[in-house]
Amino acid sequence: MENLPPLPDFADSYLPFGNGRSYGDSCLNTNGALLSTRRLDRFIAFDPGSGILRCESGVLLADISRLMVPRGWFLPVTPGTRFVTVGGAIANDVHGKNHHNQGTFGCHVRRFMLRRSDGDKRLCSEDENPDWFSATIGGLGLTGLILWAEIQLRRIENPWIVSEAERFEHLDDFFRLSDAGSGHEYTVAWLDCSGPGRRIGRGIFTRADHAPAGFHHDGAWHERGPAVVGFTPPLSLVNTLSVRAFNSLYFHRAGKVPVITTGHCESYFYPLDHVLHWNRIYGPRGFYQYQCVVPDNGGGRDAIAELLRLIADSGMASFLAVLKQFGERASPGMLSFPQPGTTLALDFPNRGGSLHRLFACLDSVVMSVRGRLYPAKDGRMPGAVFRAGFPQWQRFSPYIDPGFSSSFWRRVMEDT
Repeated sequence: MENLPPLPDFADSYLPFGNGRSYGDSCLNTNGALLSTRRLDRFIAFDPGSGILRCESGVLLADISRLMVPRGWFLPVTPGTRFVTVGGAIANDVHGKNHHNQGTFGCHVRRFMLRRSDGDKRLCSEDENPDWFSATIGGLGLTGLILWAEIQLRRIENPWIVSEAERFEHLDDFFRLSDAGSGHEYTVAWLDCSGPGRRIGRGIFTRADHAPAGFHHDGAWHERGPAVVGFTPPLSLVNTLSVRAFNSLYFHRAGKVPVITTGHCESYFYPLDHVLHWNRIYGPRGFYQYQCVVPDNGGGRDAIAELLRLIADSGMASFLAVLKQFGERASPGMLSFPQPGTTLALDFPNRGGSLHRLFACLDSVVMSVRGRLYPAKDGRMPGAVFRAGFPQWQRFSPYIDPGFSSSFWRRVMEDT
């Protein structure tokens, strides 16, 4: 296997950069250089019998869906945006609404070609260079640049999703619905985190599946042009009053009887992709996302309840609050975020010190039950919290390319 020339030494360090959809600094490299992969956008091979696709690492998940859905194939795992590159999906080992039965994106990666800064190329799979395979999946781009990857797609009969939404009043109801819905491919819940009292723990649970063969959907689907948030307001439009009003309307609109709907897979999986620059509603100071996972054993469910109580008591309502149970299927990645348990994802307007004090309280709860935070959605996690949540970081460190680094990695390692 012929190697490539080493990277030039005009920068102190390099970091692969896909499409920049991480919420924090895991895809940034302050005072270093970024290696944009968007020109690595070619499809290399596809087997229509097995669904095995080989493509370069800069191909977007949106490109795969656009090409493969009409041919009866779909992504085995997809996050909440399709504007993620294949390389980024591997580096962050993304997960989706079907983790309880399909695991992470990395579970469906067959092999990839890794390019190191010294020009060395390594073919990585579970059988060839398996340690490098494990380190790179979820490795935040630090082990080298993925040139191409081979992934296993899943067969679908049509592009439609059949979903059922059911309102629940208490956190215990969520766990009951989640356990009962484990036979469905996709499950997730929206939570109302806008205040104390009866609001705590209420939400809407959704279970969904790909429509079966022969399913008839009334009317054709045409993707409309996206809506656009055309300006950044001087102050955040997301505040306690606006979140409480929206959440109350959204919760009561669901009704007390489960409702079945059908829609195109693009609409079901990627609602925010149809609103360009949606992040502008948070104003010039932006927002933080906080996503954690707590294990099922050792008080994990009580920890979720405590997190919701702390958020309610703080008065800093989260506009988006998503609750989901992860399954038992282990990722091949050393630093993969999901573990068996419950994950909670939250968005908060940036309120400075008061928000960071809330984060410190949430961190303490997560650490007390040996949970962890999601690096792809983090911009402030203390190093001690990262290292406690990802105890394999020491095993991972020798696989870091000496020419690669990131703002995130330097931040969580600075006090070691």
